[in-house]
This record gives sequence, structure tokens and C-alpha cells, in this order.
Amino acid sequence: MTDARETAETALLTTGGAPSDDDVPAAGVPIPLLEPREGIPPVVADEEALAEVIAAFAAGTGPVAVDAERASGYRYGQRAYLVQLRRQGAGTALVDPVGCPDLSALGDALADAEWILHAATQDLPCLREIGMVPGRLFDTELAGRIGGHPRVGLGAMVESVLGYALEKGHSAVDWSTRPLPEPWLRYAALDVELLVDLRDALEKDLDRQGKLEWARQEFDAIASAPPPPPRRDPWRRTSGMHKVRRRRQMAVVREMWTVRDRVAQRRDVSPGKVLGDAAIIEAALALPANVHALTALPGFGNRMGRRQLEQWQAAVERAKALPDAELPQPGQPLNGPPPPRSWADKDPDAAARLSAARAGVSALAEELNLPQENLITPDTVRRICWEPPSDVTVASVSDALTELTARPWQVELVAPVLAQALTAEGP
Repeated sequence: MTDARETAETALLTTGGAPSDDDVPAAGVPIPLLEPREGIPPVVADEEALAEVIAAFAAGTGPVAVDAERASGYRYGQRAYLVQLRRQGAGTALVDPVGCPDLSALGDALADAEWILHAATQDLPCLREIGMVPGRLFDTELAGRIGGHPRVGLGAMVESVLGYALEKGHSAVDWSTRPLPEPWLRYAALDVELLVDLRDALEKDLDRQGKLEWARQEFDAIASAPPPPPRRDPWRRTSGMHKVRRRRQMAVVREMWTVRDRVAQRRDVSPGKVLGDAAIIEAALALPANVHALTALPGFGNRMGRRQLEQWQAAVERAKALPDAELPQPGQPLNGPPPPRSWADKDPDAAARLSAARAGVSALAEELNLPQENLITPDTVRRICWEPPSDVTVASVSDALTELTARPWQVELVAPVLAQALTAEGP
């Protein structure tokens, strides 16, 4: 370790915070972020400690950095097992939603503050479950996308924008573990340590590029969006489903998926820990005649108990006994246009419009230095190309885009491009 690096790390341990304009790592080497600036705060796990945090954060100033840790891959569902917050004047707090399952009072105390989250749509559902709903927010990941950053993970953004290196080794651990180990708590606290600094730097960059209003409209859309409806036929998303062609086999997938989900929910474990997707697909393709045949399939073996094997075989038998009228239909009911690969046969003119639209959107996105899907969603482009306005003008396309929930900045930029594409003729 060089003297310069040693000095930098020592300063970071005691002061924390983003690099100053004069504190630029030599040769672009990021400075490791080792400790929260006030140390690791105690975990808040009872109502008395929570009341103190609520008072402190209500008295704080400026935006509040918010993050949540889940136990994906270990537990059933997507509940939060730790909530991290940081605000000027309040410092950092680590709140345990297991000990404090209702955080609505904390959410209310922060109702007037701007919430800073990274990839907000990932954390908002689990925060909503415990009573925390932002009135307005700033999404640093989305800001990075709109700003044209090639890598938008939190670690990459903190490194490229602020010059610090975050340790990300604990991102996929089982956050339902109690007590939480100190290294995990350090990692969790550091995740909100620089969110305010990152937000401020990204806001300046977006303003410089003339994109700040675009980002604000996107943030408002996320904050005001209602909870998504439950997925229809979630069993159809089983990995490897493309191999299953026959309706009877699809019924096996549906039955086994349903049993697995019920068991996983009862045991509060990830469904994949009950039975892997690959095993479900193998059973559906083989349609085993009995438990002995099931045991020979990949995913079902000696480690699985007799009662478990009988449970899965019973699911297979129920699917095999269904009358034809109760078997699932191939594919899912379409809510919108058919898959684009079929357009050339179904409607050559629509296929030509889609090709022209994709080319136009791609060129505009490249010119603006932002991902195509953030300029306008592919689904929106498909819907307009499949059923364009009867009289194609920039105004009519703008109305159609607005009806499909495109934001005003998107409508202004994309409507002229799509209006031109919608006049494209087929071969």
C-alpha cells in the first residue's frame, strides 16, 4: 500500500463522504469506502428505538436516502428484512422490519421529503408492504440511464461519478438471518452512505445535458404508479417452459408449480429450494407412471423423502386425470399485438411500420445518448405500429402515445419519428 493510498483510506475511515474536487484518486483508482462516517449504527428492532429514529429523521433536512434488503432465493416472497435510511441531521439508521413490521409512522414522517433510491421499482413493493410510500423520489439508477452512463449498478455509479469503491460482497446473502453479522450491517449502511452525494452529482449532470426535466417526469411516474396487478398464470414463467408443447404436459407444470408454491409459502422458503424449475419441466415431459419412474428423473433422487416424492407424483396424476376441457391452452391470452415474428405473414404493412419505427427510435436514442427502452418502451412502439391512428399526424400519434402512458418528454421527442415510420409501406 502506498503512503498516498494509506492516507486516503485513513481519512475515509474517519470522515466518509464523497471526494472533494481536490481529492481525486491517482490515475483514476477509486478510493475504497471502508466504514460509515459515524460508524455502524445499532439495529432498530423495537418500538422505543423506532420512535427515536422517527423523531430524528422528521427533524432532519433535505432528501432521505432509502434502501431495503430482501432475502431473495432464501425466503418466500419479496419482503424487506432490513431498511436503511440516511438524512442530513439524522445520520444513518438500520431498521429491522421483523421487529418493527409497521413503519407507516416513519413513512409519514418522511412524507414531504424527496426519497433517493437506486432502482426504485425493485424496493418500492417491499417498502409499501411495511407502510413506506414516497410522495416524490429520485432514482439514481434511472438517472444514470437517462444520463447515458454505460454501467448503472450502484457500485459502478458511485465509482464512476464519485470516485469511491463500494464493497458489494454481501448483496446476495440471506438477510433474514438473525442476528445480522457486523460485516453485513457495515455493507448495508454503506449502501446509503453516498446516495445523497450521488443524487446531487447526477442532477447536475442531467441539468447540463438538458435531461433533468425528463428524469423528473420519470421519477413522478414511478412514485405515482399503483401496485402492479397479480400475474396471470404465473406458472407459465417456469424456466424451460418453451420445451413443453402438449397441453397435458402443461397441466403437469401447472399442478406441480401450484403445489410447490403452497409448500414454499407454508415453509417460508424460496420455491426453488422446495423443487427446482428444471425438475418440474422434466416431470412434465416424462409424465412418469409412478414414484419409481419419477425418482429416476433429474431433480428427484435419493435425497428426496418418500412423502415428498409421493406428493409430486400425486400432482402428476391429478394433471393426467384432467378432462381435455380443463387442460390449459397453449400460450397466454394476448393483451395487445401478436409477437412481431408473425407480423410479416399476418400484416406485411404493420411489419414494415415496425421495422421503420425501430430504426427511427434506435437512431434517436443513439443521438440522445440513452437506452432505447428509456426513450420509449418497445411495447408502446409495437402497439402503435400494429394499430396506428386512422389519420397519421404528429398530433394523432402524440395522442396515442399519451393514451399508452408515455410521458410528455417522450411524446415530444418520439411522436415525429413514429409519425414518419407509420407511413412506411409494406413490400
